Amino acid sequence: MSKLMNVQEVLTTKVKEAVLSIFNVELPSVEFQATRKDFEGDITAVVFPMLRFVKGNPEVIGKQIGEFLQENVKEVTGFNVVKGFLNIVISDAFYLDFLASIKDQENYGYVAADSKDAVMVEYSSPNTNKPLHLGHIRNNLLGYSVAEIIKASGRKVYKTQIINDRGIHICKSMLAWERFAPIGKDGKKETPGNTGLKGDKLVGNYYVAFDKAYKKEITELVNSGTEQKVAEKEAPLLLEAQEMLRKWEAGDDAVVSLWKTMNAWVYTGFEETYKNLGVDFDQLYYESDTYLLGKDVVADGIKKGVFFKKEDGSVWIDLTDEGLDEKIVLRSDGTAVYMTQDIGTAIQRVKDYPSVNGMVYIVGNEQDYHFKVLFLILKKLGFSWAEQLHHLSYGMVDLPSGKMKSREGTVVDADDLMNDMTQTAKKISEDLGKLEEYSDTEKQELFKMIGLGALKYYILKVDPKKRILFDPEESVDFQGNTGPFIQYTYARIQSILRKAKSTNVITTSVVESSIVLHEKEKELLKRIQLFPETIQLAAAHYSPALIANYTYDLVKEFNSFYQQVSILGETDAQKKILRVQLSNKVGEIIASAFKLLGIEVPERM
Repeated sequence: MSKLMNVQEVLTTKVKEAVLSIFNVELPSVEFQATRKDFEGDITAVVFPMLRFVKGNPEVIGKQIGEFLQENVKEVTGFNVVKGFLNIVISDAFYLDFLASIKDQENYGYVAADSKDAVMVEYSSPNTNKPLHLGHIRNNLLGYSVAEIIKASGRKVYKTQIINDRGIHICKSMLAWERFAPIGKDGKKETPGNTGLKGDKLVGNYYVAFDKAYKKEITELVNSGTEQKVAEKEAPLLLEAQEMLRKWEAGDDAVVSLWKTMNAWVYTGFEETYKNLGVDFDQLYYESDTYLLGKDVVADGIKKGVFFKKEDGSVWIDLTDEGLDEKIVLRSDGTAVYMTQDIGTAIQRVKDYPSVNGMVYIVGNEQDYHFKVLFLILKKLGFSWAEQLHHLSYGMVDLPSGKMKSREGTVVDADDLMNDMTQTAKKISEDLGKLEEYSDTEKQELFKMIGLGALKYYILKVDPKKRILFDPEESVDFQGNTGPFIQYTYARIQSILRKAKSTNVITTSVVESSIVLHEKEKELLKRIQLFPETIQLAAAHYSPALIANYTYDLVKEFNSFYQQVSILGETDAQKKILRVQLSNKVGEIIASAFKLLGIEVPERM
């Protein structure tokens, strides 16, 4: 029996052996749960599900299995049966052997990539007409963390995004800059270079300026007798933006040059935001390169009978048998729609990375229908990897003040939010004190670490499908289920380890297996055993929330241990070494788990 197996893995095998030996029945699975606090035991096997395969009284069946385990499994030292629940007592030696096997193991819980199949995770995918905002932050944090978790579960991962760098919304910012940008003393219009403003923010200001001017023109048209809907379509500024888009598509030199210039400003701004947020990408795709992809696939799909043409020449797919409807994939004038582009881009990605055998799209839940259709189409086209496509549909992020609106300039800017979080962390940290030993530079680094940790944890601890009401003050609380609370516990552990080292506590020693564990030591070891399984579950469900909340539970368990058990004050040398080793492992797991969430941990707080 491998020392790295956890209790549940050991007992699953042995309970199946017991049922086969006693009842001559092969049990397909065994259900376990934590033993209730009011009963003796470390883990509970639930007998009721076994009654589908083994007939009889659940208490009698439980007693027979318990007796088999106690006789045949050295790790089992006792049991009791309460109704249909078999509470099993595990020996202290098992947990001590387990700790000895992992105490020096780097990246405990992580699995080295051994699969030839890779997964591509797409996230961020912003428009180049505005800076990143709070909604983008949730998208980026989810995407980065999901990619890191899948990687830790043992698969190769490529992080990617498709940058939406073309279309009418881009032209609106370009036109507004041409029309409204002030000319400075040097005779030039404002740019990031001569204003010091980040490029994405400058371009975003002109997107807002366009909307204000556009609405003003609509109002003037309506006041002169034009119907509202007609005014919205015939406002001169909109018509001019549409003409600019036509020129871009036709390759007009002046328009394309302006488009390249303004997009370059935005890309530089995005890079700075990504760096501050701590996310990265392996491959970038641009809509200006991909928007024509997929048209050849549609032509091939018509021959295969996947798509059909209507009288006007437009091409569609009929998904009514799948409970959806008909979906257009090519307009009557032969131009592509977003669906066509997404079909082509998915296929192109597999061509670029032949090892990719699955993709995860991190996109808000307003696109649920789009991805159902996309995945169905790719399956019907016969791509085997289409069976491994997943849309991580996440809820929006709201503020106490309500929903954000880009056009009206009421979004929470990502850079501003990160800066505000740092300032909030600074205020709370200074109020708490304990910063006397820090230099100004160290303080600033700590405030940023706490502020960003608070932001990331607050967002990632919530199930991706749920909507979030973001409260910055609450997220930086040093108590409760927050990033700073966990970071503070990590720093406390590092303080213990520094003191242990200074008093020559040898943490590399193998602790005697005859030690009797304190209840709190045992509970902590049980929690530590769950980390590898939690990573696998989080990868399977694409849920950083499972990692975040596991870490919080581990930290709560450690703090309970810390309050009730003396660590460095213990007089028994073997017990002291054990408790320091336990503390060290908990610290390592906190750091590993937070790394999967993209959160740093401080050595001191």
